[in-house]
Amino acid sequence: MGRPVGLTSAEIREGLDAIAAREPRWAEALASHGYPAERIRPTGYRTLLRTIIGQQVSVASADSVWNKLTGHLGEEVVPAELLASSFDELRACGLSRQKQGYVRSLCELVDSGTLDLDSLPRDDEEAIAQLTRIKGIGRWSAEIYLLFAEGRPDIWPAGDLAVQIAVGRLADLPERPSEGVTRTLAEPWRPYRGAAAIFAWHTYNSATL
Repeated sequence: MGRPVGLTSAEIREGLDAIAAREPRWAEALASHGYPAERIRPTGYRTLLRTIIGQQVSVASADSVWNKLTGHLGEEVVPAELLASSFDELRACGLSRQKQGYVRSLCELVDSGTLDLDSLPRDDEEAIAQLTRIKGIGRWSAEIYLLFAEGRPDIWPAGDLAVQIAVGRLADLPERPSEGVTRTLAEPWRPYRGAAAIFAWHTYNSATL
């Protein structure tokens, strides 16, 4: 398992203070809601595997599949051992045919050394391109990994529905902005867009923005 290196509370605070200094509505929201907590995940293959397992299912269902999978293969869920498992063995763990295709894609890339999660490119877009080679890992999942596991400070998941809604509220827009507009609105917040995303999720459930 990798070392958790997500954005720290101090880094989130620094980023939000910098944005609030130039965005009065963000300053108001920050005063009302306070700073969000850290959201840190371990780096490495197991985090991406859990991401795939958790897609489009409830937390309880994802936990059930994970527990069955680790019961079958052990806590480390070694990629080569998963690849050696039969379709029926993985189905018994709760993995559909489609999910099996996704997890096998991840395991094949990691086991062959084609994807080295310990040395992803430092350029964010290049790192996203590497991660999205995995079947089942789209841009959003790649961005979430880079933000919460690697702690990259300028990741901006503009395609996230909750981020769009929160940013629209903060910008006093009449409707939810598109991904493109959400991306454009965040340009002045570089290099702290990761903190902005975490704050957007933090405020998403509030009706008082």
